[in-house]
Amino acid sequence: MLHLFIWLIIFIVSLIVLIKASDYFTDSAEKIGLYFGLPAFIVGVTIVAIGTSLPELVSSIFAVLKGSSEIVVGNVVGSNITNIFLILGIAAIIGKKIKVTYELVHVDLPLLIGSAFLLAVTIWDGIFTLPEALLCIGGIILYLLYTIHTQKEYEDVEIKKEMKEELKKRRKLDWKTLTILIVSAFFIYLGAEYTIESVIKLSKILNIGKEIIAISAVALGTSLPELMVTVSAARKGKPEIAVGNVLGSNIFNALAVMGMPAFFGTLIIPHSILTFGLPMMLVATLLYFFMTQDKEITKWEGWMLIIFYVFFIGKVFNLL
Repeated sequence: MLHLFIWLIIFIVSLIVLIKASDYFTDSAEKIGLYFGLPAFIVGVTIVAIGTSLPELVSSIFAVLKGSSEIVVGNVVGSNITNIFLILGIAAIIGKKIKVTYELVHVDLPLLIGSAFLLAVTIWDGIFTLPEALLCIGGIILYLLYTIHTQKEYEDVEIKKEMKEELKKRRKLDWKTLTILIVSAFFIYLGAEYTIESVIKLSKILNIGKEIIAISAVALGTSLPELMVTVSAARKGKPEIAVGNVLGSNIFNALAVMGMPAFFGTLIIPHSILTFGLPMMLVATLLYFFMTQDKEITKWEGWMLIIFYVFFIGKVFNLL
């Protein structure tokens, strides 16, 4: 029992370290990008977008290196389910109603559906190979190019004076920023190392599959940054931020977080993911798609998403 408690504490602490270090790393990387003259929209799309999925990405790479590749798909599928059912549900409930823009419905949502089904067909045979990973990497490059293109158009039209002043301030670079980048990178390494190690140990102690812990606890933990951003935005009366946040995060998870670890070894897909986790992720994605067709998500739809999340967790741990 003491052994279980110790590894549970290590899991929680290492996950918090991984998330906070990723946050600091992204912030300092953003400042360095602006200092070297990278356009703000490229910094926003690449560094910030990758930064929000950094905990999932780094922990997935460590899982493959430690010979526990089943954690990767559990993390990706679980994070995407959590983002839609829990995070979007909470945003709709707190914000009472979420307005969805025309661009999201007509371009971003089809890309989300496409990424989910590409993930499904590539893992359907129980393994995820390097050629399949290259297809996913091609998909994420396409998505980043599209996002850079649309954000550049937006900034060309909408850029404001105060934004220019803010950019001037952020273009200053000091040793503190470089130090934070290096130190946070070290703590990302430590956090990911012990997060995966503790998942492996806990799965042995509890005698449950590593993918079960990954699809539930790790997925929820690595989705906490998105949850904090969503709750904060919803309280400020801007729950729409959650829609873009969830969309971008899910596309990045399905394509990049799944694709990049495959460069370090073939990913094994557990049967439980194929029979329950993957169908739930597709249900969540399709539900998201249909909910946004009238360009809004109501608080009642938010409650329905939360009920789906409770059902999902209940089934994962055989409580239902």
